[in-house]
Amino acid sequence: MNLEGLIGRKLGMTRVFDEEGNAIPVTVLEVGPCAVVQVKTVETDGYNAVQLGFKPKKLTKCTFPMIGHFLKAGLETGFYVLREFKVDDPSEFKPGQYITLKDLPIEKGMKVDVTGKTKGRGFTGCIKRWNFQRQPMSHGAKQVHRKRGSSGAATFPGRVIKGQKMPGHYGNETVTIKNLKVVDIIPEKNLLLVKGAVPGAPNGYVMVYFK
Repeated sequence: MNLEGLIGRKLGMTRVFDEEGNAIPVTVLEVGPCAVVQVKTVETDGYNAVQLGFKPKKLTKCTFPMIGHFLKAGLETGFYVLREFKVDDPSEFKPGQYITLKDLPIEKGMKVDVTGKTKGRGFTGCIKRWNFQRQPMSHGAKQVHRKRGSSGAATFPGRVIKGQKMPGHYGNETVTIKNLKVVDIIPEKNLLLVKGAVPGAPNGYVMVYFK
């Protein structure tokens, strides 16, 4: 099956031990099962892709257009997450079909890319957001210890340059971590253990792309 990825969620982190007794930090991902909601082809949409749904929800909680979208695919449930993945041959997929880890050629040791949303930190200052240094704690410095300092020149260009690092919204951004090693696979539970950290909080949705 020539599918480039699946939708999942981050369950949390733990550690496992290899044959030599070394502790390996891993993130546990629940990948799939994902339902094929729509199949897109070059003839009808201009490109080949499949739209997958993850985490079922009641149709009564969906909007009327989405209810029709799911029923057209022969599905009796809605989904919280819908994402598209490119495919080479869309004829392999049919609406209403479910895809799990068992259907994909995933092996231990292979590399995957994981995309998720980082934790939102709200409005923060430059020290937390951009790793600025503090200003002097003495020598006449008063109430400016965590302030950013000058933001622009007084003469030329006489304005704050676009892209200047300032306080503001920090986090809640889409981030992709590449080349994470697959440490273990538990296909009967749709679990994938990857080495290292993955963006987001526990139960956050992620997209796993296979090399």
